[in-house]
Amino acid sequence: MSVQQRRRSILSKFAATLLFSAASFAAGAQAPSVAAPAPALAPAPIRVAMIEGLSGPFANTGEAVIRNLAWALERVNQRGGVRVGGVMRPMALERYDSKGQTEEALSALRAAIDDGARIVVQGNSSAVAAALIEAINKHNEREPQRRVVFLNYSAVDPILTNEKCSFWHFRFDAHADMRMAALMRVLKEDRATESVYLIGQDYSFGQAVLREARRQLAAQRPDVKVVGEELHPLGRVRDFLPYATKLKASGAHAVITGNWGNDLTLLVRAAREVGYDGKFYTFYGNALGAPATIGDAGIGRVIAVADWLPNLPGAQSETFYRAFRQRFPKPQDDYVHMRMQLMIEALAQAIERAGSIEAAAVATQLAGARVELSGQRGAMRAADHQFQQTLVVGVMDRQGAPGVKFDVEGSGYGFRVIQVVSADDAQLPTTCRMIRPAS
Repeated sequence: MSVQQRRRSILSKFAATLLFSAASFAAGAQAPSVAAPAPALAPAPIRVAMIEGLSGPFANTGEAVIRNLAWALERVNQRGGVRVGGVMRPMALERYDSKGQTEEALSALRAAIDDGARIVVQGNSSAVAAALIEAINKHNEREPQRRVVFLNYSAVDPILTNEKCSFWHFRFDAHADMRMAALMRVLKEDRATESVYLIGQDYSFGQAVLREARRQLAAQRPDVKVVGEELHPLGRVRDFLPYATKLKASGAHAVITGNWGNDLTLLVRAAREVGYDGKFYTFYGNALGAPATIGDAGIGRVIAVADWLPNLPGAQSETFYRAFRQRFPKPQDDYVHMRMQLMIEALAQAIERAGSIEAAAVATQLAGARVELSGQRGAMRAADHQFQQTLVVGVMDRQGAPGVKFDVEGSGYGFRVIQVVSADDAQLPTTCRMIRPAS
């Protein structure tokens, strides 16, 4: 729905409310005079404006975000909401479709602010996140009475909490360099891999992944040869066979990629079709269709890094995952993100401590947030607003194999945890020079 259509819908609902009130008043004028108690006004919800691609090539990733955020907000509301100034207020998710485009995202940001949102969340695309950070910085300086805070759950270009760090921006995912370092812990011990092929999406994040892969390979495995490097358009390639053909011809023992969404699924499908049998070291190979696409060819060969995996040992982790599957029973809907749950918990905590939804007050509290849920915990680093948390690396295997109790999306394949990296070991230094508002 466009901004104009949505506003017309709001006006229509308002008009309908007026008509209902007028009719009730007219009926009441002819009825016996009976004093009725005035209904208590429900507290206004705290709007959380999600700006995400809900249509286009990456719509499936946007839909996964909706499920995760909706579940997190439901949990907060089930315990009464968030206490603000002595009043318990519910939280409400409002969706704005960016169509995966930067300009659309900026238009959505303006609409969300005009609609009264003071909390903005986004993640799928670092390019979009960078544009939102810049726009929010300018808006908050220009209109301090309508400032907003930006919570980022997936945009992992390291620059966002380094050179482009902002007082108003908080990242709850590990950035690309942190994820790469976790993968390298596994690749460092993988002596069968002597050559790699680097492939990624041609925008800031994909470029950062390939750059960091080269740097960390030189430091951790200087004996590994990079036999190919490729950047492809983001979300526009429908046929990855030419890329897969070059990949196979290179003789690479493994692929390192930060691809996500359909760009990952189509890549691994093409690799399977040309008979490539090397390993895939991925950032996002653990869901959104990739395991089902790869099938048996991925057993022992597809490695993924995440902030949490369903087969992470522990009763609390298992209970958490089962609860999500009960809420969203369709197999294809089971991509749960622990970090998004922690993000909403941290937001609720920050609002209660601030006693307000004013952006500067909330941001000040978020900067020192420490949060725990189902045995998982994390802390926001005040220096750069980069969340520090445990990372895990898993390898794909058939459901029922040792360590693989749960599969992914009903595929029959899941990920066995092979590496757990503590928050202390996962953290990396920052170059952020945070500029904080004067008041």
